[in-house]
Amino acid sequence: MAKFTKTLIAAGLLAAAATPAFAADYSGDIHKNDYKWMQFNVMHTIDQRPIFTEDGSYNDTYFEMEFGGRSGIFDLYGYVDVFDIFDSRHSDKHGAENLFIKFAPRVSLDALTGMDLSFGPVQEVYVATLFNIGGQQGLNDSLIGLGADVQVPWFGKVGMNLYKRHANETFNENNEGEGWSGQQFSMNWFKPFYTFSNGSFISYQGYLDYTWGMKDTSHSDGLGNFHGIYWHSDRYAVGYGLKYFNEIYGIDNNAFSKSTGFGHYFSVTYKF
Repeated sequence: MAKFTKTLIAAGLLAAAATPAFAADYSGDIHKNDYKWMQFNVMHTIDQRPIFTEDGSYNDTYFEMEFGGRSGIFDLYGYVDVFDIFDSRHSDKHGAENLFIKFAPRVSLDALTGMDLSFGPVQEVYVATLFNIGGQQGLNDSLIGLGADVQVPWFGKVGMNLYKRHANETFNENNEGEGWSGQQFSMNWFKPFYTFSNGSFISYQGYLDYTWGMKDTSHSDGLGNFHGIYWHSDRYAVGYGLKYFNEIYGIDNNAFSKSTGFGHYFSVTYKF
């Protein structure tokens, strides 16, 4: 069981994902629950959105460095994507901007105040921030709000965050510098549901990001919803994910920009 718990932590989630609800414990040393993890992912995608190409496709193979952990009052998740890693003319990112960064630090209000703020299924409460950086003529926004770790039946611990969004740059060049524009609700989950005799396991993992009330985009709301099935060992993971896009990033779905539909993600992972 210890090996299984270690594997869960290496995937970026505590063993609380499979245990009953409990309050965060910061008595004594607030660093006693610290951990950190990092992994490299090679991803191949088919039919990502948004699509601006003439043939209506967005396929690519890219590299991702994904990381996270906990240190005292701070909870961290983030990744760096480098697109078109094989410099292939068949990639729809070939010759285009090839870097995207997501950085999502949270500050535990339980740890900061020294108080137990848990209630009902809510284990812990945070000040949550999120930064999306996509380069020039791309997505660049900042979000701040409240977050929580919530115990959900069967799923275990689910991260939930409600943000206010600040638009720095968007895909709509005519509306740069709009400022505070819209809200976003995000949630993520990681549920091991079958364990093999050698300690490896199969998980159902995913996330949902819904943004609404945007004034700087061609559409006021957008949705991204990812569902993945992955095999995990201590050092490796292999998986497939299906992502549903609906007017993603607030881009209208029309003949010139395809922002609604399903995309396929195939990944191979090495864990540090």
